Amino acid sequence: MNLPHLASRLYGTPLLLARAKLDVILSVLGERVNWPESDLAVPSIQKRPSIDAPVGIAVISVVGSLVRRTVGLDPASGFTSYAEIAGMVDAALSDPSVEGIVLDIDSPGGEAGGVFELGERIRAADAIKPVWAVSADSAFSAAYAIGCSASRLMVSRTGGVGSIGVIAMHVDQTARDAQQGYRYTPITAGDHKNDFSPHEKLTPDAHARLQAEVDRLYGLFVDHVAAMRQLDVDAVRATEAGIYFGPDAVASGLADAVGGLDAVLAEFSSFLVARRARGHAVSGSTRPLVTPSAASPSTLMENTSMTTPENQEHPASTESTVPEQTTDSSTPAPAAPVPEAARSDAVAIAELCQLAGYPERTAAFLAEGVSEAQVRKALLASRADSPEIRSTIAPDASAPQQSQSAANPLMAAVKKLTGKE
Repeated sequence: MNLPHLASRLYGTPLLLARAKLDVILSVLGERVNWPESDLAVPSIQKRPSIDAPVGIAVISVVGSLVRRTVGLDPASGFTSYAEIAGMVDAALSDPSVEGIVLDIDSPGGEAGGVFELGERIRAADAIKPVWAVSADSAFSAAYAIGCSASRLMVSRTGGVGSIGVIAMHVDQTARDAQQGYRYTPITAGDHKNDFSPHEKLTPDAHARLQAEVDRLYGLFVDHVAAMRQLDVDAVRATEAGIYFGPDAVASGLADAVGGLDAVLAEFSSFLVARRARGHAVSGSTRPLVTPSAASPSTLMENTSMTTPENQEHPASTESTVPEQTTDSSTPAPAAPVPEAARSDAVAIAELCQLAGYPERTAAFLAEGVSEAQVRKALLASRADSPEIRSTIAPDASAPQQSQSAANPLMAAVKKLTGKE
């Protein structure tokens, strides 16, 4: 394991991680990264057993401490990367045998970098194929940022959610250095180059700079949860990074219902059966697709009017609203054909969003049923209002646009749904 690399990602940088888990990580690393050893017991790392899910449901495990990338980390270290989770979501979207996705979460959280982008990606995927999540037994901090992005989040009776907060640690080992006869003399250019060094005491200015970044990330976290769960920002802040278990999690608005993984799979299976009987609606979401980065305050207000089913709290009960079939029950009724014009519009909208640099807005436009011209106008307005101009050139910019679209899982899902493959 690359210990210096791991140490640089754990101290002197804000984390979306439950405080108790941070203590455990410190106790595991101990002397190996020059931290004092803790008296806490070190738990053994257990691999999540494979899940026997009903046909059509992909179960994605979100387990252990979360990092942006697992570069330099031992596969048995207990870390899961956001890139790995995103890859599994994309694979489920591209798999024609998968009708819905369940996130099986048991994690204390982890790194801040990359988690909000993953959350928005999950909500965009939910507009193509429904995504549910279950906390069994913990979805704290960064793990909650992922779980709340699903359109329905359940928590087991012993499970918990929350810890909507940010923490950063600085280790002052100057006394230890002196005891061992070491004295470090940094030679730097730039007044802040040596900020947060464990071999120096944390200066008031460095402390203020780190606190400012913690506060900024906290604002992003609160806005993310408020948008995904359709909660008031002040209500999210009022949790004060507390954790909520079982029925208390539901009462707080941070979860939708109490139930373990088996209950979630059973309810989700019934929900998919009812959805299938209704003719495979394009949008599988039971919540509007709203992300803090992709919507202005006025857009948030407009998009929240994209209402969920009246029985949102119990989506599985929608099965009872399906009209009785007059044909033989053994022969499922064929889905209504999608008009050719609608198919072309869907693909064109997806391509416009891809070219404009807003692929995450594709599902929202499709759900609203807007025209290609309206989408083009909205994207131009978004680019005009953007605080910064995107001038990044992708490494494969010279490749034909068709191959880029084919490699995009969201584009592939749109084409599959509209029969334009």
